[in-house]
Amino acid sequence: MDAMQYSPLALAFIGDGVYEIRVREKLILEANMPADKLHKLTVERVCAEYQAKAVHKWLDDGLLNEQEMDIFKRGRNAKGINAPKHSTVGEYRMATGLECLFGFLYLTGREERIGELFEAAWSVGSINE
Repeated sequence: MDAMQYSPLALAFIGDGVYEIRVREKLILEANMPADKLHKLTVERVCAEYQAKAVHKWLDDGLLNEQEMDIFKRGRNAKGINAPKHSTVGEYRMATGLECLFGFLYLTGREERIGELFEAAWSVGSINE
């Protein structure tokens, strides 16, 4: 099935997993630390607030091509998004757009591009910076 045939929220569903496994992999390869610390750092990097900050970096740096921007916007503007209590609606929508794009890239086999965008997202640092 063509990846464009999936709903934005279905793409975000798979993209959430793709993004989280990248975070976990990066943390485990970069630091030998207790599991509770790995979990805490993972939660910080996968939350909507952090993902929204990463998207702002992508946009500020002009990292997305036209197709990627369209996919991101499909996710950001998807109907049926309800933000959790610990993030704003705007942050949650941006995070859904990020996950939608990661899902699309994954389903189209563009692992190298996922890596490039992930590294740019990772460079944002802590949410408190």
